[in-house]
Amino acid sequence: MSIHISAKTGAIAKNVLLAGDPLRAKYIADHFLQDATLVSQTRNVLYYTGNYKGQTLTVGASGMGCASIGIYSYELFTEFNVDCIIRIGTCGAYTTDLNLFDVLNVNLAASESTYAKYAWEIQEDTIAHQGNAFERINETAIQLSIPLNTCAVHSSDIFYRNTADIPAIARANNCLAVEMEAFALFANARYLNKTAAALLTVSDIIPTHEQITAGEREIALMPMINLALETIIKM
Repeated sequence: MSIHISAKTGAIAKNVLLAGDPLRAKYIADHFLQDATLVSQTRNVLYYTGNYKGQTLTVGASGMGCASIGIYSYELFTEFNVDCIIRIGTCGAYTTDLNLFDVLNVNLAASESTYAKYAWEIQEDTIAHQGNAFERINETAIQLSIPLNTCAVHSSDIFYRNTADIPAIARANNCLAVEMEAFALFANARYLNKTAAALLTVSDIIPTHEQITAGEREIALMPMINLALETIIKM
């Protein structure tokens, strides 16, 4: 029985969009899903199941960091028999080659996190997306004429640090941006033979300190949300 998700058996769809912020999950449910039902709110981490263009899907939250998404994605995969999770989140760009509002499809997550090592004896510090969602995202982006970058990202356990230098693991793996969850999601999916992808919107440019304002955030995330919704119904 799931400890952290209180949904009843069958209340979670096979395909899930997973945002970090519970209020982003609520926004998607309120604005995009038909007949959306709140199926879990344990710890105020919200999960909704509804219909998008005739397909049933669930949108919920993972919280921040490998430890948090590790818990939620594992319970979704194992307790609710979810087949596919697409993470929808934000990231900081390590390079000015990326711009605010760019959408990234993550092909590889690199991390110093010990999550994969101690949870599943996965020794690598890089883990790729799992299954075919990554390819479906690329195909759907072309169909929707949404510009998309495919790249490696750094999944960091640290948000604040005492140096502005790009961490060695990010440099070694040519990570263009940093976020905090993809590595653990991909690790769980790899161990459990499930499908997982990560879509990210660039919310700040670290070298120049540019960032999306609170007022811009809702509009800025729309291309990523639309792309995720149009992809998940094809899974």
